[in-house]
Amino acid sequence: MGASGTHNDKLVGTWKLVSASSTTSTGERNESPFGLSPVGFLSYTEDGRVTALISHGGRKSLPVSGGTLEEQAEAFKTFFGYAGRYTFDGDMVTHGVEISSIQNYVDKDLVRRVKFDGDRIVLVAPPTLANGKMQTFELIWQRLQAAFG
Repeated sequence: MGASGTHNDKLVGTWKLVSASSTTSTGERNESPFGLSPVGFLSYTEDGRVTALISHGGRKSLPVSGGTLEEQAEAFKTFFGYAGRYTFDGDMVTHGVEISSIQNYVDKDLVRRVKFDGDRIVLVAPPTLANGKMQTFELIWQRLQAAFG
């Protein structure tokens, strides 16, 4: 099924990140892979578009001068965003990345298992190499109410 269909109605809207955790292949769990109190937004549109943004908790502002190369690298490392098309089949959502802060993701499909829990969704990524370890990421998102109306 493409981005249209009865299941799609459950995804369409904007979601705010509630929590993120990761588990390594050896069972080591990290309750804050994006730092304490990360901020994230995930939007699905009726016409099959997705936008995802995640800002790690505890980010520092850059100086007006733009900062040192190290400060710029840290700013890049602690913010992630992408956009593209999506398809949803009721259990899995595939984000077809068209633009990303990490160029390696462009033209790739990011597949996520989807679990619905009231006005929340849980997205689980397949094992991914992160920080030198294979990790499975689980992100919990809360549906936001319309900002108008």
